Amino acid sequence: MLMPPTGRHHSGGCLALSVHGSGADRAEVTTDPADPVRPFRVRAVRAWGRVLALQSHLTRVQVVDLAMKHRPAVIAIDSPCCCAPEGRTARDGELQLARSICGIRWTPDAKHVHASAYYAWILEGLALFQALAAHDVEVIEVFPTASWTRWHGKRTPRTRAVWTRHGLAALGLGSVPARTNQDQRDAIAAAMTARQHSLDLTETMGGIVVPIGRW
Repeated sequence: MLMPPTGRHHSGGCLALSVHGSGADRAEVTTDPADPVRPFRVRAVRAWGRVLALQSHLTRVQVVDLAMKHRPAVIAIDSPCCCAPEGRTARDGELQLARSICGIRWTPDAKHVHASAYYAWILEGLALFQALAAHDVEVIEVFPTASWTRWHGKRTPRTRAVWTRHGLAALGLGSVPARTNQDQRDAIAAAMTARQHSLDLTETMGGIVVPIGRW
């Protein structure tokens, strides 16, 4: 019997915007809907390596408005895009990812998600997927821990903070703040996953998009 592993920790919430140029600017937006009230921070990263901006405490409406202002090529959300089928305790993509890359928290069926306050962040994420569905933009589900693992190997025995700080440095981005928290680092990882997705450098496990290999 599989037990729910650790992963997809939600202590705050981030939205990352990665803008890259190929004649005209394009963008990838990522978000982690941790707090149902004002859940989002935003980070913008140019593909050639310059951090543009960081915003905090955005509502879902503000996130959608921001995304549409920048006309993103890809929006990547660090939250489940759907619940498990009725009677299931996890989605097939989560089981596949846990077997092949790293641990991830299971997403149960809709009945259980709606019955527990613990899953409020999943409901917020689902609402954001729905809000963005009305716009002409690709929206994907990502899991930053899987991205870090694919790019830089498994975390153990390093702490998550040390692991992702080293991973962020290896991305080679400029203008990154001297101090970043875990949400910010994961937001950048999600944005860069969206960037790779736009270049066909990802694969999909169920509904979860992950990088094919190392950065």
